[in-house]
Amino acid sequence: MIKQNFDIQSQETSVGVVGAGPGGLATAILLASHGVPTTLYEAGDRVGGRCSTIESNGFKFDRGPTYFLMPFVLDEILKVSGRSIRDSLELHELEPMYRLDIGHDGRRHVMEATRDLDRMEAQFEANCPGDGLAFRRFYDTNNSKIQAFEPVLRHSLNSMKDMMKPGFIRGGLRLDPLHSMKEVTQRYFKHPVNEIAVSFQSKYLGMSPWDAPSLFTILNFIEYGFGVWHPKGGCGGLMQELGRIFEEMGGTIALNHPITGLRFNGRTCRGVEVGPDHEVHEHDHVVINADAAWAIKNLIPKHLQGRWNDRRVEKADYSCSTMMMYIGVKGEIDLPHHTVRIAEKYIENLEDISRGNGAEGTISEDPSFYVCNPSRIDDTMAPDGHSSLYVLVPVPNTKSGIDWSTARTKVRDQVLKTLREQMDIDLEGRIVTEIHHTPDSWADTNIHFGAAFSLSHTLKQMAIFRPKHRWPTCDGLWMVGGGTHPGSGLPVIFLGAMATARDLLGDLGIECRLKQASPVGELVGT
Repeated sequence: MIKQNFDIQSQETSVGVVGAGPGGLATAILLASHGVPTTLYEAGDRVGGRCSTIESNGFKFDRGPTYFLMPFVLDEILKVSGRSIRDSLELHELEPMYRLDIGHDGRRHVMEATRDLDRMEAQFEANCPGDGLAFRRFYDTNNSKIQAFEPVLRHSLNSMKDMMKPGFIRGGLRLDPLHSMKEVTQRYFKHPVNEIAVSFQSKYLGMSPWDAPSLFTILNFIEYGFGVWHPKGGCGGLMQELGRIFEEMGGTIALNHPITGLRFNGRTCRGVEVGPDHEVHEHDHVVINADAAWAIKNLIPKHLQGRWNDRRVEKADYSCSTMMMYIGVKGEIDLPHHTVRIAEKYIENLEDISRGNGAEGTISEDPSFYVCNPSRIDDTMAPDGHSSLYVLVPVPNTKSGIDWSTARTKVRDQVLKTLREQMDIDLEGRIVTEIHHTPDSWADTNIHFGAAFSLSHTLKQMAIFRPKHRWPTCDGLWMVGGGTHPGSGLPVIFLGAMATARDLLGDLGIECRLKQASPVGELVGT
């Protein structure tokens, strides 16, 4: 059971981790599995951060991520302590992975995304002759790309010297930095629906495919190559299990302990300050898993910020935000586990969201959105005879100045209308509970500008140009999470946690026992 209260004494080589999100949990597990006394400080009443569980009237909802990809990455972390992800967690591979409902040329085009490449080829070919073979070529290209780029995803980039390693150079050559994700996908596919089917994944980063670097076509391959999975209890349930494992290894979780500052001796971080009374907890190293931009502005002293200072944080590019609808419904919902609904005016919708890095953003009259319906296969998410429905609508971040006290009603009504008129899902009179989160809600939980996917993944904010795992102007201060290298998304955050833990253990003179399960290429096509 996760502890609400605890007594802690200063211990030699102890580590404090600020934030029990996916990156903080994974880093803490790796440290504890190597015998390092580790304490996780979490401001909320449960672990998970943006990946926690929301509960209401017997319904459970994932707060943020619902897609679980590349489970073998998390397995690598757990195997260090002799555990496996399947030891205490039920994983269900989704087949089909999700449904695409794409508006084009006055009608809706429905595609079922599946790992059966013959079926995918046939669907692409049915939309446009020649696009089926193009899908195969696209798949093979991204297979090669992820194999080349994987070493970059797995290791820290703390200096230009790191960028000159052979693995990074080989991966960097695959970046195709002068082109966007959209420009690359357009080379392969003639039909707009097919092209959208392999480029909409840029929204996993909170970006438009016109803005996302071409590297991120690998997101499409990650799905088709490794599958889409559902952990029983949702991704929030997965985080709870990681918290239990961490405690089982001797780690301490301090819930309801917001960090109000860091304690320094010169340029060396020596601990954290907790709560309104700034109670001091000493540690030899501190790992920050809070929102990177917020942490830089609010936790790191101005004279120790370095190149990522307040001014750069304010001028940086940020992802879009989201309006979330968590809806408990009577009866079953006739939708697959995941449905991605693309608006007819998709280009205009993307421009509405990202115009002026969000500052000039507005609400689309016909928004694209995503629906998760986990109750089809997971009876823990809702009471008997009911369904837990999750709706995510990409919207501008708080730079836009939109008044969400009134705007959320407009978005809600439009989504329910679209579900009713276009997807034959009428929720009238069936809603038992309903919770909304808006960009303001995200901002209120210390996410800068309410940018739900953190700092944007533009070329000038990737790799060596992203906030680093080892804070360069301090000793004993580290960072992990979606705002750092290699970026956002659960598997990528877990890879970043591996890199942070590996480097920190090296500083402590402890040999890291992490071992890559198998080369990416050996897992393709399973």
